[in-house]
Amino acid sequence: MKKKTLITASIAAGALLAIAAPLAASAHVEVTPNTAAAGSSADIMFRVPNESATATTTKVEVDIPAATPFATVRYVAVPGWDVELVTETLSPPITVDKTTLTEAVTRVIWTSQPGSEITDNEIRQFTLSVGGVPDTGKIELNAIQSYSDGSVVTWSGTGEGAAHPSPVLYVNDAPVAEHDAHAASTATTDATGAEASSDTLARLFGIGGLVVGTVGVVLSIVTLRRTVTG
Repeated sequence: MKKKTLITASIAAGALLAIAAPLAASAHVEVTPNTAAAGSSADIMFRVPNESATATTTKVEVDIPAATPFATVRYVAVPGWDVELVTETLSPPITVDKTTLTEAVTRVIWTSQPGSEITDNEIRQFTLSVGGVPDTGKIELNAIQSYSDGSVVTWSGTGEGAAHPSPVLYVNDAPVAEHDAHAASTATTDATGAEASSDTLARLFGIGGLVVGTVGVVLSIVTLRRTVTG
């Protein structure tokens, strides 16, 4: 009976491996919604995952470019976290939504109180209410994530496939996903062929995962037969 249970567990493990391999993905610091109209007011939320299995997130900082400031920045209190709004003098002054700004908030800092840190596999949400969204293409809201072990992750990547991409608020520019969809609809035959090749590669990886699971099943059956014949 124990041998049968052992074989069943082996089959299940193989199946889980086949499913998990294609679905593996890493979380990122993101801003949502990622679009806002110029001159409008908006509530934007930063979703911050803890990506360390051994340390907790103790501080989150978000930079607002001085070249594209918001007219107003307010925060929604998060239990167990202290908030600091850092202002900077603008020289020369900048006009946003018919308001001339001589200073603006350029950094927001959330610091956890003891016992409120972001733990492994947890996501914390931090919300800002911003007014007078600047009339620009997009705003890169770089984030800095500090851990209890002293390590720091800077979310400021802008290139395709960046390991730690910057959270981006799109104003006049189209979000990357929409831009890619438009590009795909007007792609040339060569581009379509490349896309097909990429899809084929993805399918092959999925099939590879299934093969691994199948191998586990076959080995389990062979072991069972040997046990029975022995």
